[in-house]
Amino acid sequence: MELIRPDTRFDFIGKRKFTVWVSAIAILISLGSIFFHGGLRYGVDFAGGILLQIKFSQTVDISEVRNTLGAMGLKDAMVQNFGEENEFLIRVEKASEDLEEISKTIQTSLQGRFKDKILEVRRAEVVGPKVGKDLKTKAIWAMGLSFLGMLIYVGFRFRQFSYGLGGIVALIHDIIVTFGAISIFDLEFSLPLLAVIMTIIGFSINDTIVIFDRVRENIKKMRKEKLETIFNVSINETLGRTILTSGTVMMVILILFFFGGPVIHDFTTAMIIGLISGTYSTIYIASPTVLLWHHHITLKRRR
Repeated sequence: MELIRPDTRFDFIGKRKFTVWVSAIAILISLGSIFFHGGLRYGVDFAGGILLQIKFSQTVDISEVRNTLGAMGLKDAMVQNFGEENEFLIRVEKASEDLEEISKTIQTSLQGRFKDKILEVRRAEVVGPKVGKDLKTKAIWAMGLSFLGMLIYVGFRFRQFSYGLGGIVALIHDIIVTFGAISIFDLEFSLPLLAVIMTIIGFSINDTIVIFDRVRENIKKMRKEKLETIFNVSINETLGRTILTSGTVMMVILILFFFGGPVIHDFTTAMIIGLISGTYSTIYIASPTVLLWHHHITLKRRR
């Protein structure tokens, strides 16, 4: 199936001055939101505490659930409706080591308060503060090492540092924009959202390598052409593949977003933003970075 005609020549590289400003604004908004909110809103996975998803057999007023927890001395507990009116998500941030006992006490107290309504515990997560801190540290190491590995791999594969740098700059752009979206939409940063970040890293760098591979092939065929022209031709030649790959993934994510329910809503929201950013950065961040290095570093060295 041929989505894009072989003679298609959209001037992607010619728009790089405009897209630089688009990216700069997106990054500033993202960083501004994170700074304004005082950082990301960490989930129990990283912050430590208790997360309970409960459902009553009949409708229960959310204020009554809050009052019950307040009577237990958990006035800072966050309670919100989750899906149906009789289903709630309870989050308690505590530095106590006896979190398992507190979790059981909450369940017992709620069942005792609403005796005529059967309580079903659908999810119960308990993470100590030390474990949460350890997970946060390992998450940072995972992202840092993945960046380093990709920089080395891309640079070695294409025999030029600039290609590896272009891929990494694009990844940094994607991560900042995705984190910004998480902050703007007040999503809870947990292990599933960390999985989104790692997925976007893999997706974006894979798309970038496909374009760079085509550039390497075209450099041999188009020796007399400018590097900008070669990049433009290469992006156009791989455009059909990019549309198919990104389009099919986006289709699945949108279905999950609309029909997957509230449990995976944060995951799919972050994934949509990351997927858009990853596809955009492959064309408008990675390639222009290589060209910038070529004009300001490589050519000057040759002179």
